[in-house]
Amino acid sequence: MSRHTYSTDLDWSGSTGQGYHHYDRTHTVGLGAAGSLTASADPAFRGQPELPNPEQLLLAAASSCQLLSFLAVAALAKVDIVGYADSAEAVMPADADPMRLTEITLRVDVVARGTDEWTVRELLEAAHEQCYIANTLATPVRVVADVEIMS
Repeated sequence: MSRHTYSTDLDWSGSTGQGYHHYDRTHTVGLGAAGSLTASADPAFRGQPELPNPEQLLLAAASSCQLLSFLAVAALAKVDIVGYADSAEAVMPADADPMRLTEITLRVDVVARGTDEWTVRELLEAAHEQCYIANTLATPVRVVADVEIMS
């Protein structure tokens, strides 16, 4: 059985000696050949609002995975997808215990050509079932789709 292994590197330096309100949350995440990104905490947790935070990155991973899974199943089914957009949202209640995302919703707009809406919706469901990020998360990922068929 083959395996896919993924790795990242993370680097932070600073001092927590002055307490929770005073240390910098900015850190660098190394992504191998893909480079690196600078991230921080959500501003609600004293992070930098101009930098991506872990919650956004998790949501982006779920969104990207759904897209890539969908494009793969559509291409294998020989269905022509010509447009795809997602306005994704994740919710973490301030009083969640333990702290966690409780809702992830992917609001996708799909434009397809030479097929029907029912087929596209079936492919979206198949992609959702195959999405490794959604399958990994404890929080359910919901896909809400608008489908446009071009002639």
